[in-house]
Amino acid sequence: MARDLAEANGAALIELEHRDADVPLSELGQRQADALGAWMAGLPEQERPTLILSSTYVRARQTAAAVARALSQPADAVSVDERLREKEFGVLDRYTTSGILATFPELAEQRKLVGKFYFRPPGGESWCDVIFRLRSIVGDLQRNHVGARVLIVGHQVIVNCFRYLIERMDEATILGIDREGDVPNCGVTEYVAAADGQSLKLVRTKFVSPELAQEPVTTESDRPAGAR
Repeated sequence: MARDLAEANGAALIELEHRDADVPLSELGQRQADALGAWMAGLPEQERPTLILSSTYVRARQTAAAVARALSQPADAVSVDERLREKEFGVLDRYTTSGILATFPELAEQRKLVGKFYFRPPGGESWCDVIFRLRSIVGDLQRNHVGARVLIVGHQVIVNCFRYLIERMDEATILGIDREGDVPNCGVTEYVAAADGQSLKLVRTKFVSPELAQEPVTTESDRPAGAR
């Protein structure tokens, strides 16, 4: 993966052919997306998604399209929403950890001081900024899609920030979960309606379908990385 190689080589910058938003699925990523779609198509009808939302990033749209095909839904069944994009890294985009320390020592110190939850790099976003835009999506779903079974195709920080919102976590709890490891590509975090009818209950997280388990498990570590 590009980030891992850059870190291992001590490089300050990750060399990429595309901007992050335009990075397509690799051959492995496409197989993972197809496997996810096959698994969802095999669920009982009452458990399959009826609404698919996707990040604007190419790889997310390709994953959502693969699921839609497997569910025999038309291509325009996927609703693309810029609020689901990955956290923006601003001036730290494409920099490795060592590159940030060498090039922006004052920003590295600030991040250490305020913590990654609140740290906002120049031109970028903090986790709080991401949570703010996701709150409006939750509101839209509550108003306009009551009863829908919603599939959201996003990214690592998006998954964690939705967990923060839905499970009403605090900073320490969500950062503890983040430290446990990355969300696998095409990993599933699932909620169902709780018995009170007013909240959601976590069913599974970082779930990899049986078909996916036959492939190498990867994460988004090959994307441009700032201080995630």
